[in-house]
Amino acid sequence: MLKKSIISATAAVLLTAGVSTAEDIDIVFVGKNTGNPYFDSLTQGFVDACEVIACNFEFVAPATAEATSQIPFLEAQIQRGVDVIAISPNSPDALNQVFQSARDKGIIVLTVNGDITGNEQYRDATILPTDFTKVGADQIEMVGSLIGYKGEIAILSATTEAPDQNYWIEGMNETIANDPKYADMTLVATVYGDDQPEKSTTEMEALLANFPNLKGVIAPTTVGIAASAQVVQSRGIADQVKVTGLGLPSEMREFIKEFVEFLMERKKYWLFPIIIVLALFGILIVLSQGSVVAPFIYTIF
Repeated sequence: MLKKSIISATAAVLLTAGVSTAEDIDIVFVGKNTGNPYFDSLTQGFVDACEVIACNFEFVAPATAEATSQIPFLEAQIQRGVDVIAISPNSPDALNQVFQSARDKGIIVLTVNGDITGNEQYRDATILPTDFTKVGADQIEMVGSLIGYKGEIAILSATTEAPDQNYWIEGMNETIANDPKYADMTLVATVYGDDQPEKSTTEMEALLANFPNLKGVIAPTTVGIAASAQVVQSRGIADQVKVTGLGLPSEMREFIKEFVEFLMERKKYWLFPIIIVLALFGILIVLSQGSVVAPFIYTIF
């Protein structure tokens, strides 16, 4: 799981950094942006790892998840002379030069939760919480199963430059275009909420206005899926528009509760096994990871 991967990677850093004790290791994690609850959980994984190994840790992040917004933070850490820079990159290529500058000074560059696909030579290692090659196809299958494999769907993503989301979206497009199982499904739009709650909400409302026949929305981002579900909930259209994506259990709890109430009211008892499976997955995540929750597929009806 992600927490164990972070601890293992941090331990490996101690072996490669060439310092005498763990206390001499300074690790900085540069998040995509502030205000994203997913990175609160991920950051706790680093905190726990450094408690186990006894290294020094700090989290920094820009206010927005733009392609170049992380550069000043990276440059500051290079100037500071830290040993390891871990980062969830906002771009697959905009950070290459500053990554190389860090490595030229002997700083280890570790990408976390997303990689710089096609530019891997500019980092030393990566930690991915799941098999990225399967996420896109899994998301199409999830939304397809909710809408009877027929109708219009849309994607509400993070930023236009986000490497992880863009990789998944590419997989979604390939799946829906090439698998005959989804021949009656049409991807009508891909929009971006920049991992900001207000913009994500606005984009979701625009999707509903521009595509009145929309049947499903995939939001592969913690902020986006919460915003999408909130819009659907507030409009009372959960029986018309299905939302799925990637998010945190803590963010989805409210909507799962409402879903159970919805099932009870309409006596759709045959759907309860789905809820049980989701609950068991959630329990397994908590038991296996403690405070860190890897990305997990959630379904909001």
